[in-house]
Order: sequence, then structure tokens, then C-alpha cells
Amino acid sequence: MYRITRNIMYFVGGANVTFCGIFQYLNLLGIVIGYTIAASISMRAIKRSNCFHKSGGKNPCHMPSNLYMIIFGATEMFLSQIPDFDQIWWLSTVAAIMSFTYSIIGLSLGIAKVAETGPFKGGLTGVSIGPVSETQKIWRTSQALGDIAFAYSYAVVLIEIQDTIKSPPSEAETMKKATLISIAVTTTFYMLCGCMGYAAFGDAAPGNLLTGFGFYNPYWLIDIANAAIVIHLVGAYQVFSQPIFAFVEKEVTQRWPNFNREFKIPIPGFSPYKLKVFRLVLRTVFVVLTTVISMLLPFFNDIVGVIGALGFWPLTVYFPVEMYISQKKIPKWSNRWISLKIFSMACLIVSVVAAVGSVAGVLLDLKKYKPFHSNY
Repeated sequence: MYRITRNIMYFVGGANVTFCGIFQYLNLLGIVIGYTIAASISMRAIKRSNCFHKSGGKNPCHMPSNLYMIIFGATEMFLSQIPDFDQIWWLSTVAAIMSFTYSIIGLSLGIAKVAETGPFKGGLTGVSIGPVSETQKIWRTSQALGDIAFAYSYAVVLIEIQDTIKSPPSEAETMKKATLISIAVTTTFYMLCGCMGYAAFGDAAPGNLLTGFGFYNPYWLIDIANAAIVIHLVGAYQVFSQPIFAFVEKEVTQRWPNFNREFKIPIPGFSPYKLKVFRLVLRTVFVVLTTVISMLLPFFNDIVGVIGALGFWPLTVYFPVEMYISQKKIPKWSNRWISLKIFSMACLIVSVVAAVGSVAGVLLDLKKYKPFHSNY
């Protein structure tokens, strides 16, 4: 995360550096909270899927998600103590395989459902007025913008990833190609999954096709898809939390060097494990904090919408645009400068609308929710 703030300091400077840092780390915190909620939902979905199968669909199989959040949190607590876990070379390969796995399964189930039921359901205008009120439709549409914006959360780690790429060819050239291909592929998959899911269920489409039980069979295939989601998110949590750990640990140890004391713990057959007490405490507290917040606010779609809305404009649009203008020395009030500013303002409006809709969704959920008592 230091690289992007350094770039902003170099190209833009001023208060932008502080604002960028605040948005960055709040966004990373929000992302890992969202991942904790998503992972627990998929873990619970596996249990419910098997329960449905055993009961022949007679048992509604309602169960809390808190246990699965705790299990996920305990796993992340352990992994967070592994130095540079997010730098492991095979991590991105596993993540890509898992992404393709659950995306292909979700898309295939949607296509199969449409083939089974006949014509496409739903319409171009979305959920009909009736099942939801006009106000609810506005909130949900706004929230959906935030959910889409959440898909751009990768932007905060792009420069960090680029810095690890070997050259030649130049890192920028490689990154442009990789970004173009990855965005094209993921957009295609996500659009197909969303459209086919809506075509299959229409207004009754669940918020998450794989965990909302739009599909019940084959249950083992749904289990595989949800397991792939969990595996993906286990690694993704570390990718987005490690920069926070690095920042806090560096700042603290620079001010208080004694906090960086290291103890070597012998492990038979392996090199000694280097234990740093401050690292152990910091990372444990962080994981506990994100887990507790997830248990307090287990509203996946709404929380993802809020996180996406808050992080999209400043980190994905505003700061990159300002750096581009500065780097290319684009004259003020030139056609390109005006176009970029209009683009930035349009994205700001989208973010504000998405934030309002998502916050409204959270407030509505809180009216009928008891803390630490989420049953589905």
C-alpha cells in the first residue's frame, strides 16, 4: 500500500495522500469483513444443502452463521501468522481455479434451469412493482450499483502486484495486458451468471444463486461451488489484510523498536519459527475484530454495496485520474481534462447513489435483526 501513496505523493501531493491512506485502509478493512460474511454464507450453504438432501426438502434447515464466521476467523488467525502468506506463488493460481470453478457451475446451473422451465423470466426493467414497492426498487437498484462497484476492489492492490512483476517486458505493459484480459473474462462470466440467474428465476431470483437456494440439485455440485468460494476467500482475506498488517507493524516498530523483538521457537525437522509477540497480538486482534463486526452485520449484499460504494470513486477513479492528469501534464480546461473530470464526477454520483441505497438496505435489515442471532 506504500507504493500507491508514494505515487499520489509524487504526482498529486497535499492532503490527497492522507485521504488516500484513510480510504485505502478503511476499504481493505471493509473488504475482509465482506469476505468473512461471504465465506460463512457459503460454508453454511454446504451444510444446508446436505440437510435439504437428507430430509428430501421437508426440513427448512435454518441455522446460524455465527459458527461458520468463527471457524473462518480461526483459520485466518492461523494463516495471518505466516510471514508473507499473500506472496506465496501458487496462491493466485488456486484463486483463479476456484473462481472459474464456482462461476462455471453457477452459469451452468442457470442455463440448465432456463432449459428446464422454458422461456426467460423477468424483464429489462428488473423486479416488478408489486412484489416490492417503488421505494424498495429504488433502494435495491442503488444497492446493486454498490455490489457491482465492489468488483473493482482489486484496484487498491494493482500497483502492489505490478511491483512484483519481472521485466522485460516492462511491468506497465504486462500489467495492461493482464488487467485487460482479467477484466474482460470476469465481466463476461459475472454478466452471464447474473443474466442467466435472472432469466431462470425472474423476480424470485435469490441474492446469491449458489447460497440462496435457487438451485437444490445436484446438491453435490452446489457443495463443490460453495467450497470453491470458501477456498478462494481464505486466500483473498490474506491478500487484502496483509497490507494493513505491514503498515501498522512498520509504523509501530519505527516508533517503538522494542515492539519488534523476536523469539525463535524450535520446530523439529524445520527451521525455527520466528515469533514476534506484537505481530501475534496485532493480527489476532484484527481477525477477531473483523469476525465480530461480521457477526454484528451479516447482511452480505448490503455490506458489499456499502464497501463497494465507499471505495469505488476515490480509489478506482478519482486518485488514478488525478495521477494520470498530473503525469501526462494535461492542460486545464483542455478537451481531455474536461472529459476526465466529467467522468470522475459521474462516477462520484454513482458512488453516492450506491452508498445511499446500500445504507438504506442495512438500516432496513437492522430493524428485524438481533445481534449475533442470524438464522437462515
